[in-house]
Amino acid sequence: MSLRLNLGCCDALLPGWVNVDLLPPADQIADLRETWPWVDSSVDLVRAHDIIEHLPDKIHTMNELWRVLCPGGRAEIVVPTTDGPGAWQDPTHVSFWNRRSFLYFESGNYYRDRFAGRNGVRAAFRIIGESLQQTTDGPKLTILLEAVK
Repeated sequence: MSLRLNLGCCDALLPGWVNVDLLPPADQIADLRETWPWVDSSVDLVRAHDIIEHLPDKIHTMNELWRVLCPGGRAEIVVPTTDGPGAWQDPTHVSFWNRRSFLYFESGNYYRDRFAGRNGVRAAFRIIGESLQQTTDGPKLTILLEAVK
């Protein structure tokens, strides 16, 4: 059976997923600022809607996401972009993202190739889809990544 994680679920529990958050009512309590509690290459699909901006270390977040995903495993990330007020308005947002943030984790991209070694980036993803949604809080990026291993 495939392992599907709904990270940062809050109270929006999804049937058929392992719903993960820092506090109940999640199925699994986990602090994603630390080493993630899943073994290497054990997760097929990650849903990370409105969570990565709450995690302080982009490199740690993306490295852990890549580590737990199976080869070819996918992650759907939704994040408010720095192109609008939504990224800045929430006092619990501690990292700030836009489309270009993902270049440093994209397999074969110049930025990843040049800077990964010196920055500790192990993660390598293929970007297989993206869209931008306008919300009342400003634009949100949905990006679909596939783990390259």
